[in-house]
Amino acid sequence: MQFTISPHAGFDAPADALELLWQRLGPRREEISFAKVGMEITARMIEDAPVSMTHDERREIGRRAVLNVIRDVCEGATEITLDWYAVRPEPD
Repeated sequence: MQFTISPHAGFDAPADALELLWQRLGPRREEISFAKVGMEITARMIEDAPVSMTHDERREIGRRAVLNVIRDVCEGATEITLDWYAVRPEPD
């Protein structure tokens, strides 16, 4: 499952918010790999949730896992905040 991290439209993030996140995020954390692609960061789940769950449930679990990684990164840095970022699933 793949997700896109982008600036959150509801918050006034600085123009370099994604670059600041990327500098601290790196290519892999836990079971998620990250890549910077233009003005977005992509996140790919290395391990998927159990097949017994619905697609929507697996997608939400993945989205929350990506948000939790971003939260951890933001808590360790004073110049970025979780509110600046939105995570959305890529279409199947």
